[in-house]
Order: sequence, then C-alpha cells, then structure tokens
Amino acid sequence: MSNDAAKLNLQVGISNKAILKISIPIAASILVPQLNFVTNNIFLGHFSRQALAVAGITGVYYLIFAVIGNGLNNGLQSLIARRAGENRVDEIGKLFSQGVRIALAMALAGILVTWFVAPAILKWSLHDERNVQMAVDFLHVRIFGLPFLFLYQMRNALLVGTNQSKYLIIGTATEAACNVFFDYTLIFGRLGFPALGFNGAAYASVVSEAIGLLVIFVVIRKKGISKQFGLFKHWGYDAANTKLILVQSLPLIGQFVLSITAWEFFYVLIEHHGTLDLAVSNAMRNIFGVFGCFTWAFASTTNAMVSNIIGQGLQHRVIELIYKIIKINFGFAALVCVLLNVFPHLFLSVYGQGEEFIQAAMPVLRVVSTALLLMSIAVVWLNALTGSGNTKISLLSEMVAILLYCTYVYIVLEQLKLPIIYGWASEWLYWLSLFVPSFWYMKSGRWKHKKL
Repeated sequence: MSNDAAKLNLQVGISNKAILKISIPIAASILVPQLNFVTNNIFLGHFSRQALAVAGITGVYYLIFAVIGNGLNNGLQSLIARRAGENRVDEIGKLFSQGVRIALAMALAGILVTWFVAPAILKWSLHDERNVQMAVDFLHVRIFGLPFLFLYQMRNALLVGTNQSKYLIIGTATEAACNVFFDYTLIFGRLGFPALGFNGAAYASVVSEAIGLLVIFVVIRKKGISKQFGLFKHWGYDAANTKLILVQSLPLIGQFVLSITAWEFFYVLIEHHGTLDLAVSNAMRNIFGVFGCFTWAFASTTNAMVSNIIGQGLQHRVIELIYKIIKINFGFAALVCVLLNVFPHLFLSVYGQGEEFIQAAMPVLRVVSTALLLMSIAVVWLNALTGSGNTKISLLSEMVAILLYCTYVYIVLEQLKLPIIYGWASEWLYWLSLFVPSFWYMKSGRWKHKKL
C-alpha cells in the first residue's frame, strides 16, 4: 500500500451536511443522463410524434441493460464503501479492476442479445410494423454505447464509495453538452452533418457517452485518484474478489432487470392503446426520470453511507441515518410534486405536441408526481437494505412487487382497457410493495451481523 493511500481516511459521519455533501453531486450526475434522454425526446418530438412514441419503447429497452450496469455499480459501490469504512484502502483498486472486467463482459453479452434476439421479441410484442422496424434500426446503433455506459458506472461506484462524488459532474456535464450538439446536428442535419432522423439520436447518445467516459478517466488520472487506489495495477483475474462482487451484485442486477423489464411490458401494453398514449407515457418516463434524480441520489447515498458506517462498527446508528436521509429526500420530492402540479402546462409544452397531447398528459402527470412522494421514502429503505449487504432480500422484495405490478397493469390496460391514468397508478402499488418488506427487515435488526 502506498504512503498516500495509508494517509487517507474514508470514513463518513451521519450529519445532514455529510449527507448533502455526498448526495448533491450524485444528483447532478444522475440528472445529466436523464436530461440527455429528455433532450433526445424533445428533438424527436419536434421531428415527429411517431418518433417520440417509439423512443419510449427503445428508451426502456436500453434501460434494461443500463440497470444491469447499475446493479453491478451498486454492488461494487457497497463493497468499496465497506472497505472505505474499514480504512482498507489497498483493497479498493482490486475491487475496481475486477468490476471493470465483469462490466465489459456484460456489455458484450448485451450487444449480442440486441442484435440477434431483440428483433424477434419486438416483432412478436408490437402491433405496428413501422414501430418494430424503427425500434430495431435504432437499437442496433444505440446498444454500442453500452461498454462506455458500464465503464462510466464503474467510475460512479469508485467515486461515491470513496466519498469523492464531487468529481461526478465533470464527465456528465461534458456528456450532456455533446448530446445536445449531436442531437441537433444529426437528427435534423444541421451544420453540415447528415440528417439521420430518429437514428440520429442513437448516434448522438453513443458518441456523447464515449466522450464523457474519456473526460472522467482523464480527471481521475489528473487528480491522482488512480494512483491513490492503484486502479491500474490489478488487471489479472482475481477469483476471490470477482466472486465477492458477483455475489453482492447479481441479486441487484436481477432486481433491476425485473423492474425495467416490467416497465417495458407496461410500454408494450400502452402501445396497444395507440400513438398518443404511447407518446404521453414516454413523456411521463422522462419526467419521472428527471425529477426523480434527487430521490435516486439519496438512494445511492443511503447505500454508500450505510455500508460505510457499518464498516466503522456503528450499526446502532443506521436507523438514525436512514430517518435523516428520508426527511431530506421527502422534502425535495414534495417540492417537485408542487411544481409539477402548479405548472403542468409548462413542463408538457416542451415536447411540441400541441394542446391535445397536453390535455391527455395532464391527469397522468398528477399521478406520477404523487408517486414520487412514495418513491422518495421507499428507495431509502430499499437501498439501506442493499448497503447492509442483504441483496438477496431486496431481490425477493422486487420479485413480489413486480408480480403484483404486472398483474395489475395487464388487467387494467389489456383486459379492462381502461385509460392509461389507471395504468400509471401502478407506480403507487409498486413502491408500496417495495417499502413494506424493506422497512420490516431493516427495523428487525437481522442485518447487523452480515459480513462482506
């Protein structure tokens, strides 16, 4: 272990200041990719309603693979945070390098599935052949951003797990700026670039992810972070750490894949209701993603901080920390809920779809905004469970919640053919189903003797 690493103290406190110091940069880093999604959809909305509608299908499909990386990220982040709490700095670089190896293997698998399996699934599930062809062509380009995204997420795990989340925003801000530029130039053919239409958004996203990744790895090197943790010294296969990462991450990957696959199922059912309803639901996904970024930031903070203080031997203060995070998180969610309900027309008009679209979307927006309140509480308890190391319990909770969610949306949207506002009410059922077991398990104290 180097002298620089030996001097590091990566243990965290549990004050409100400590919580915000970690969570605000995470929120910014989460917000930027979400803004990329919104930027794509705003440009596509001005291109055509069908493009905006199909972007809902392709966006959620890509999210299925993105959350595989997110599950790996959360598992690795929890392990890094635990080693940080224990001040075992020399172990962090070893964990990071094995995480990168696993991420690249998973990215390759995602590319192969998208090229050789996804087209058949989309043809079977969607009713409109034009939607199928547009989605397949788009995904054949978009999926090549996966290796860049997965490596980007490994960087997140490192910086959040070692309490250096302030550096997150640099790469994501670069990515956002590039995405706006390439969306504008490649969708519409501006500034001498070819007009690629719907597929232009796919090329824009891939190029932006690659540039953002390059920038953040330059930052990590220039700031001496790679040297502190010996990030590039342990590239050989390490069976023990690989197994540890997979044991911690696979239940989370399963949990996230189940969740987003259920959301894709939801969008397939919405597609059966027509282009307008699909376009409205895609806008709701954007709004849910952008305004939920603070909630997810506090969720990630909960994961890292709970794991860190357990590593310090402060198990008796975990519940105190959870309640502090919930109070701040709920406050942000309540502010968002008020803004969305007071100014719905403002947020919906950016898609350029006219008054018919806005009137159809407004009641759905009311449902989504209130679901954010319940989500702000549920995700903290769920990620506290993850930080405690009991990822199998979180997977079981997710399986039960998804079963209830899919049953509900199938009956409401496919069998009863009710308006989509009733379908979006499934968000209340989903988050409540995740909250109950997570709350019960953390309050039971059964997690206190879990070793990582």
